[in-house]
Amino acid sequence: MGWNVFITRKIPQEAIDLLISNGFIVDVYEHENSIPAELLKEKVAHCDALLCLLTDSISKDVLKSANKLKIIANYAVGYNNIDLDYASKKNIVVTNTPGVLTNATADLTVTLILALARRITEGDEMTRQGLFKGWAPLLLLGVEITEKTIGIIGTGRIGSAVAQRAYGFNMHILYVDEKQNSIIEDKYKAERVELNQLFKESDFITLHIPLTDATYHLVNRARLKQMKSSAYLINTSRGAVVEEQALVEALQENWIAGAGLDVYENEPELTPGLAALKNVVLLPHIGSATLETRTKMALMAAENIIALNKGIPPPNSVQADIID
Repeated sequence: MGWNVFITRKIPQEAIDLLISNGFIVDVYEHENSIPAELLKEKVAHCDALLCLLTDSISKDVLKSANKLKIIANYAVGYNNIDLDYASKKNIVVTNTPGVLTNATADLTVTLILALARRITEGDEMTRQGLFKGWAPLLLLGVEITEKTIGIIGTGRIGSAVAQRAYGFNMHILYVDEKQNSIIEDKYKAERVELNQLFKESDFITLHIPLTDATYHLVNRARLKQMKSSAYLINTSRGAVVEEQALVEALQENWIAGAGLDVYENEPELTPGLAALKNVVLLPHIGSATLETRTKMALMAAENIIALNKGIPPPNSVQADIID
């Protein structure tokens, strides 16, 4: 009999079909809301493989009930939703889906930059409400992004892809990363700088870093005060990298020109006051939301489960030494 696989939300059917064709017994939580914690614990207690989302908290409490669980295939690049240490202690393999969402998220980052610079959402709302009365010289004046300075915090796959796109707009690229990125320096004339310099000099600052103890509230009140009053902040990484209450204050008091957010500190809840602001573009965590990317992510998660079942180390394990 094949492994029992529990999937915490509906995902592209191709991945479910792939698991079934390989002999797995698949159970899917069919509702649109996040799975309740008690039901998740119940399901985890009886499955061999768990395919879960970044929004599912796979905590120590949940994993205590995992008596037969062999793998957690996270349907995301990040995996801060999983108690990795406890999973490793229980010899449970944890995998992610790196690489496949690079282009989709980088494209969305540039979309947010352009939407802010050219006041796209304001124009859309005005037109829909019938307030557009004809062309006017001062109507919704925005700013150009060509030859402006972009500051990229984190130059892994996505940050590097953003640098590639920024280079196409002839932007001056500053970046902060623990490691020198010689590729974007050589190809896109990027300049590695200290964090303070990036905040002070950038016209657009975009975040592409994981959520860790070191990056929690990296963008805080003090950092926001360092930014130009004409600058914009973009976050498509993790919500808690930004101190959202401080950001609301910065936007209300015009410390900065605006912000574009796809993620939130207490997702899906927004900090009070954020939704009322005109100088912010708010998206519902759709960085990887293209048909191509979401299907690739689902297939990658399924393939990690299939590999382990066959005794092959999953290609996207995030642990170093759990598999012999």
